Amino acid sequence: MFDLIGKRRWFYMFSALITIPGLIFILLTPLTGGRIGLQFSIDFTGGTVWEIHFANGTPSTSDVQAIMAEQGLHGTAAITTSGGKSYVLIRTEQIGLADFPSPSASGSPGPSASPGSIGTVPPSGAVSSAAPSGAVSSAAPSNSPSPSPSASAAAVVPGSSPSPSASPTTGSAIGLPTEGKLADLRFALEDQFGPIDEVRQEANIGPLISNEIAQQALLLIVLGSIGILAWVTFRFRDFRMGATAIAALIHDVLVVVGTFAILGTFFALQIDALFVTAMLTVIGFSVHDTIVVYDRIRENRIRHAGEPFEAIVNHSLLQTIGRSLNTSLTTILVLTALLLFGSDATRAFVFAMVIGIVSGTYSSIFNASSLLVDWHLRDDRRRAREFADARGR
Repeated sequence: MFDLIGKRRWFYMFSALITIPGLIFILLTPLTGGRIGLQFSIDFTGGTVWEIHFANGTPSTSDVQAIMAEQGLHGTAAITTSGGKSYVLIRTEQIGLADFPSPSASGSPGPSASPGSIGTVPPSGAVSSAAPSGAVSSAAPSNSPSPSPSASAAAVVPGSSPSPSASPTTGSAIGLPTEGKLADLRFALEDQFGPIDEVRQEANIGPLISNEIAQQALLLIVLGSIGILAWVTFRFRDFRMGATAIAALIHDVLVVVGTFAILGTFFALQIDALFVTAMLTVIGFSVHDTIVVYDRIRENRIRHAGEPFEAIVNHSLLQTIGRSLNTSLTTILVLTALLLFGSDATRAFVFAMVIGIVSGTYSSIFNASSLLVDWHLRDDRRRAREFADARGR
């Protein structure tokens, strides 16, 4: 019989080799001000989201990012698809979105932006989303006896094209910026790739929203881990099983986050809001495999009563390893297809899932059970010393 548990020191060494470099890069993130380590998207740092469609075809993400670099903008570009059309999704620092117009000095209400206007930001500066291109804000009629001239005509949103009539002649969508950094980016893109005929999304994510997202992400992971510890401990009536399951889970989190820290340093791979979803899925998958192994250990402790605990665990691993590998392999095949042929917008999410599932399968088989064996052996040695001390008195 192959002795997996007897080789657990090698498994620990391999885990150290794949987690310590990533952990170093994670720790370097705050020490270097983000220059080295994890690279966060605007979902966590705040910024501008601009999703557009080009009339002459969709450029590649690398070409769009080259234009952004020429404009001195740091961010990412991705290709998204909706309704059979391909859009360019640009995420960068906060640029180009205008504020709501302030009330006039006389106290009469000024023009109010319609719900579907493009390029407006709520007073809090938190989030602004755009309706389909071509939406313009219209002035609300004044209640005063003599309405002001500005309230009697339609008001175009600041930063939009001056007149709807310009669209048919230039081929550009209404609502495109005409001044500021976002306008400079627009003109540079149109010079290179042709006119923009649709603005699908234009929004600002303020620092308050991004901080909330980061706090909620951390809270979800912590609460999920506590819930897993409590349930596994209750289910198997053994705190050691719950604790070692959490240790394997932490291993998987470090592997995924560390990989993103290393790749973020050298290839600018960013962590976005979907990354949190990927991590929660990885946590659930990792614990799922661990519970399968632990359930078999519980059964074999009854069937093989009197055998050493490490032998029982080894039996259980050999009985469940085929099932765990087959389940993981089928999942990884689907994710690999998504990684190779899916949208750029979900590529980082799928990549995190692939790394996490591979790591989760490994840690459930080779780490969680090995830690459980070492913990049991340590408790057995402690009880033997206590028994020897009691007899020596």
